[in-house]
Amino acid sequence: MMLAISEIVKNGIIFDMKNWGNDQSGIGNLSENIDRLFALLQEREINYLLVGGVALLSYVDGRNTQDIDLILSHKDLSAIPELAIADKNQNFARANFDNLQVDILLTQNLLFKYIAKNCTTLRQFGDLNIRCVTVEGLLILKLYALPSLYRQNKFDRASIYENDILLLLLKYPTELEPIWKLLQKHLLPSDILEIQEITSDIQKRIKRFQNR
Repeated sequence: MMLAISEIVKNGIIFDMKNWGNDQSGIGNLSENIDRLFALLQEREINYLLVGGVALLSYVDGRNTQDIDLILSHKDLSAIPELAIADKNQNFARANFDNLQVDILLTQNLLFKYIAKNCTTLRQFGDLNIRCVTVEGLLILKLYALPSLYRQNKFDRASIYENDILLLLLKYPTELEPIWKLLQKHLLPSDILEIQEITSDIQKRIKRFQNR
């Protein structure tokens, strides 16, 4: 059974060297806050989808994560006033639920809306059954983000995303043509060529692993 989400987030904080020496007294409340957040989502019948690092860790052994990532509509976001919005634009919002950071992908973005509707499954985290993104949905989100990360010169984050894609494809071989076709509706042609080159390189690396 997968670890509880609170354990995943606490481990992400504890094992991040940047947090060593900082006050971590609030970590003890994380479990309660995370359980309370998902209880609210269920009680208010919020149409949420768990994505991001926690979702990734339910499929592969990967990097630590310190926050919760959800896909939500504006309507559902407004139904959770306990989420204190710290930053927001057309596609994304960053909020705090007490001491828990929650990153939100908004369904005003049509790709996020598609994933929230078509790339969902139930995954068990501890005692909770959570609406979670599928492997295909994770791959779509990672590939969609890569061109923007490169344009912003965020090469360290892009490298992490590429490794996430490699781990997913290594464990869950996936036909990528349908994903490229979907992304053509949301990315520039030059972006599509870029992610095709990236995935081609990843697939070559996977073949080298498998041939060892």
